[in-house]
Amino acid sequence: MSTPSRTAHALVRSMRPRQWTKNLLVVAAPLAAGVRWDAATILDVLGTFVAFTLAANAIYLLNDVIDIDEDRRHPRKKLRPIASGALRPMTAVTTSAVCAGLALVLGWAIDRELAATLLVYLLIQVAYAVWLKEQPVIDLAIVTGGFLLRAIAGGVAVDVRLSQWFLLVASFGSLFMVAGKRYSELRSVGKDARTRRTLDSYSESYLRFVWSLAAAVTITAYSLWAFEISTGSGINWHAISIAPFVMGLLRYAVDVDRGLAGEPEEAVLHDPALQVIAVSWLVIFAIGVYAS
Repeated sequence: MSTPSRTAHALVRSMRPRQWTKNLLVVAAPLAAGVRWDAATILDVLGTFVAFTLAANAIYLLNDVIDIDEDRRHPRKKLRPIASGALRPMTAVTTSAVCAGLALVLGWAIDRELAATLLVYLLIQVAYAVWLKEQPVIDLAIVTGGFLLRAIAGGVAVDVRLSQWFLLVASFGSLFMVAGKRYSELRSVGKDARTRRTLDSYSESYLRFVWSLAAAVTITAYSLWAFEISTGSGINWHAISIAPFVMGLLRYAVDVDRGLAGEPEEAVLHDPALQVIAVSWLVIFAIGVYAS
């Protein structure tokens, strides 16, 4: 493999393609609002997905450059291209800037408010990478906010009103995943590995409390939302969707409790049962939205 090919391969690996699945959250708001999926809407949502993927890639590259020393002490992260020396830090920083610029340009082309949402995401994530990741609790809030901004971006792109219940479910559902991620990291590598500074401030019992509390609020908010948007006639599909929604959270919690949710997307991709539950929930919820 030639040097340019090796560099390109290392860049793609540093952009973490498996984590691009997180950006599918941009579909959540349009789906919940029951938008009509015409060509214009599909293009806007697809463009939003690409824009957020570019923005996230910019942050991944910058973060890996900043965290190079910590990553080299991590049993898995030490294999990342920048930490292993397969990708030069300056190349990563330059590509990061290009990705950020392209994300903002694409966001502006779709909607000015989307561009503003992407800019907020980038600024917050840069602050997180440089300093705020070292602040306990704040680091949880910022990573949670990254998920939430993805969900908000989808609504902004197609100009739909974001329900307060939708925002609560998205917020605390994200916190559930983020706290579970930290819990799994603590279980798998421990504090002594010094792979993440805020792990020194957390205990397993505290993180268990956070993700348990977040799960409880998520389920409560989703249930209230489901009954609020119910039409009151015929089969209450929204209420029925509560069952697979709760089952999905409980199934994911098994991976969290075993310390296997350090990378949420991998936990989902390697759990066929969880995938079946997720698809079941999606089908039932979509029927409730579009058949009412």
